[in-house]
Amino acid sequence: MLTRRFIKMIETRADKVAKLWLKEVRQSKYTPTYHHFPEELLFERAMAVYERLGYWLSPETQKEEIRHFYMNLGQRRFQEGFRLEEVLMALILLKRYLWLEVLSEGLTQTNLELYQALELNNQVVLYFDRAIYYTTQGYMEALEAARAVNQ
Repeated sequence: MLTRRFIKMIETRADKVAKLWLKEVRQSKYTPTYHHFPEELLFERAMAVYERLGYWLSPETQKEEIRHFYMNLGQRRFQEGFRLEEVLMALILLKRYLWLEVLSEGLTQTNLELYQALELNNQVVLYFDRAIYYTTQGYMEALEAARAVNQ
């Protein structure tokens, strides 16, 4: 199945895709806090998503697990001093560089391959939509908890 082949390709090229993402996130005007954050740590974070893409997109992976992972991510980014919009842009860029790598492979020659690529795109979009939602939820909970402590 082509969808599985796309996922395997991303997982095996995670290093390359993570480096492209890292370069962008370290230079983008939309992610200034990332410019000063340790490069190695940022790279590891991108790799954690790309290397486990098949797992995250698997029908066996429970939404609750994704929710837990990204709520924690949102809370940690708040504690690390990132602004919410920067964290969301970093997630959007993770999705963008993943998809650019899939497109660069040129595996969408036939109608069936194009359909399977669109199917993968739908899965990836849904996954990142959930990631963005739960990251925001976790970030906002951490922000509210910090405000409550400071009152």
